[in-house]
Amino acid sequence: MKHMFTAQACALLATAALTLAAPGQALAQSRGTTTPARNTQKTAPAPAPAVPQDYLIGPEDVLGVLFWRETDISGDVTVRPDGQVTLPLIGELKAAGLTPAALQAQVLEAAQRFLTDPNVSVVVKQMNSRKIFITGQVGTAGAYPLTGPRTVMQAIALAGGVTEYADREHITVMRQEPNGTTRTMTFNYKDVAKGKKLEQNVQLQPGDTIVVP
Repeated sequence: MKHMFTAQACALLATAALTLAAPGQALAQSRGTTTPARNTQKTAPAPAPAVPQDYLIGPEDVLGVLFWRETDISGDVTVRPDGQVTLPLIGELKAAGLTPAALQAQVLEAAQRFLTDPNVSVVVKQMNSRKIFITGQVGTAGAYPLTGPRTVMQAIALAGGVTEYADREHITVMRQEPNGTTRTMTFNYKDVAKGKKLEQNVQLQPGDTIVVP
């Protein structure tokens, strides 16, 4: 009897010790839950925007200048309001008004004075210079990036649509012409919304301003 009591007491003590050592685990098992695993995946970087072949670099654009095996002078630069960029080792270059390929050629030519057989690529990472402007009776007036083809109706939708007080029949699109004059085009929201006179729904150009009275 003495040996039996001792064995039973040892078993009870062992069970109590296990319960005290892992109370959280026992509680989780009793509830049928498990500790969630941490998400260790890294967020992939945002892809570069699709740049039109005839795209001209402008102020506020963010450019990636990458030299092969030259990480110290590679990196991102922002085009200043004066159209210039400052690159390590090379210095200042005019970027505004050039295509990415033309700027790449200039950077390559300048780099040849400092590097042997340089290899460089220039990509547009953010197209901040191409903007349209929407003002008046819309949900959110302001400047919007023009990263691809966009019509007047699409731009108004992007700005939250017209308000209930808007004069939908007398919307205007103001465009600055190369000769310095301002061209004004009319846009009847009601007609276009009904599928009528769709020629009013023109493709917007950088710098266009939509006025919704």
